[in-house]
Amino acid sequence: MPADVYARLAKVLDTLPNGFPATESGIEIKLLKKIFRPEDAQLFCDLRLNWETAQQISERTGRPLPGLEAHLNKMRKRGQIFGANVGGVKIFKMLPWAFGIFEFQVHHMDRELAEMCEEYAETYGKQFFKNKPQLMQVVPIEQEIQATHEALPYEKVSSIIETGQSFMVQDCICKKEKWLLDNPCDRPLEVCLAIAPVEGVFDNRAYGRQLTREEAYALIKECEEKALVHLTWNVENGHFFICNCCGCCCGVLRSINEWGISEAVNSNYYAEIDPEACSACGTCADERCQVNAIAEGDNAYSVIKEKCIGCGLCIDTCPSEAIQLIRKQDAEIVPPPKDEMDWYEKRAKIRGIDISQYK
Repeated sequence: MPADVYARLAKVLDTLPNGFPATESGIEIKLLKKIFRPEDAQLFCDLRLNWETAQQISERTGRPLPGLEAHLNKMRKRGQIFGANVGGVKIFKMLPWAFGIFEFQVHHMDRELAEMCEEYAETYGKQFFKNKPQLMQVVPIEQEIQATHEALPYEKVSSIIETGQSFMVQDCICKKEKWLLDNPCDRPLEVCLAIAPVEGVFDNRAYGRQLTREEAYALIKECEEKALVHLTWNVENGHFFICNCCGCCCGVLRSINEWGISEAVNSNYYAEIDPEACSACGTCADERCQVNAIAEGDNAYSVIKEKCIGCGLCIDTCPSEAIQLIRKQDAEIVPPPKDEMDWYEKRAKIRGIDISQYK
């Protein structure tokens, strides 16, 4: 039975919009066996992408209610499912592999798991980042957006933070994986910002560090100084995280740098360098750009527009103020899905899969 349940779990994950492609080596099954006990895998397959209480899950699936909530809580703590306590009511839902189970292993990852994830990364990444809509959208450095542009709420860090009522920062799973593999990044590790729309969501958490709104802004400022790209979910509403990413560790940015998937993120901006003003110091290319989108010329640097993700990191450290952030033409801009479920439905349609059983 254990082998069958892991094959079933892999099939369920691959039927979710995010996908979970099979490999010749079977590394994806080894990953599931590392993370899930057989009884956890069985219960996961009975969950949905929408929030439910233990009682609702029991009534829908016929599972006995006694002990069900305790089992779900243990799975949440192991990073296998998503759970929350809203007004004293505990609710749960299944997670895709990414964004989801992989990221939630940040407090459970050891070297063995890191090696497995790294082995699976290219197979998963090439399938995942080439499909639309993209998982992530770039949130530019806000002060670099020209006043003549009316930035939409999901393009502004301040809008995302101001809608939140609870904040928590924890280690970056990508950086931790690289650290475990003896290839650490020299940028801060504790940079992943979680945001919740109600108070008290992160109370009594065993992991992570709670922040005030002011501390969340300070974290964003520090990440900008360290040349980390702000990425959030590619939706208009319902943002619950801001990742702060480098090109050497982040799975999203690595898909651009290592696998050439230029469309891996959604972005509405690009940088432009004035060759007459450029002093050719190289700071933008050597220290700030995370996706190798700036090229050296004879007398000045230039932006490779098709590679630029419009993060704005190159602008605020330019000593000659030669760089500006330009908003793309309307025809080049792809509005993100409305919310989480709209994202799932659009991705499922593009992949040609039916997710009705998980809603």
